[in-house]
Amino acid sequence: MVHNLDPVVNSFRPKKWITTPSLGQSCVPRVASSKLGADMGETVVITILVENTVHARGLLAEHGLSFHLQVGQRSLLFDTGQSDLFLHNALKLRLSLAGAEAIVLSHGHNDHTGGLKAAHQAAPQARLFLHRAALAQKFVGDPDGTTRSIGMDEASAETIQKAAKAVVRTRKPTEVLDGIFVTGEIPRQNTFEDTGGPFFLDAACAQPDPLLDDQALFFDTPDGLVVLLGCGHAGVVNTLDYVQRLTDGRPIHSILGGLHLRAASPERMEKTVAAFRRWDIQQFAPGHCTGLLTLAELWTAFPGRCSPCAVGTSWVFPR
Repeated sequence: MVHNLDPVVNSFRPKKWITTPSLGQSCVPRVASSKLGADMGETVVITILVENTVHARGLLAEHGLSFHLQVGQRSLLFDTGQSDLFLHNALKLRLSLAGAEAIVLSHGHNDHTGGLKAAHQAAPQARLFLHRAALAQKFVGDPDGTTRSIGMDEASAETIQKAAKAVVRTRKPTEVLDGIFVTGEIPRQNTFEDTGGPFFLDAACAQPDPLLDDQALFFDTPDGLVVLLGCGHAGVVNTLDYVQRLTDGRPIHSILGGLHLRAASPERMEKTVAAFRRWDIQQFAPGHCTGLLTLAELWTAFPGRCSPCAVGTSWVFPR
């Protein structure tokens, strides 16, 4: 399934790194590549390799998320799912991973990092982009009172350790490929969003995990920004607000991925939908941890603007 976007004139031309005061922190770096927003005469093709659901026969699903981005002649992976399942789906979809130049981790939960060893073996030259906190121990408290470890597994952590020279720590906004950026740590600005669940840094569930490692991927197109989220633990509104601040207020055209709204309160949903309307977002492809009831609410609130987010789904964006 391919969604084509008709190009329009793009006037976004950031010049250089600058810092400006902002609510909640002393300064915010702005994206500064002269390539971002320029007419690059190429397309970005995004294909989902891992998600909870599948789009076509022969593909497999698991609870997790992984995107493949073909950026002109270059490519990268955004998350790796929880196993090496993405290799099967990439083969079925005739996508070569051998030339991938980057593997970006949205955060440290194992349903996004579990396939890292296999991914790096498939593309040993790839640089690894992650926030330092992605390596922390991570736990979740279940409704029955038990605790589960949901952090990065040993194989993934060892992959990062062995590839230390290829690791890029992304606390701040970082350019991954030409005009493809990862946000780094996302400021938490509003009062109605949280991490989306009972997440902790210890098995006793005494230390809440603020998930500072949560980060999103974004790039510009003639129609506006495209933002990919792994889980949106920083809050999707916080994330989109930050991306806009990084890009001098560029319009947000599309958001794809996990929004972690399955346990969202009515107030949070109301304010989230209101923010989406205020930004006039044209395309939504929510999935993974978004939640079935939330999916139904978004498809109802934005008719004609939502599309499936399943293994095998692809989008083509000119830039």
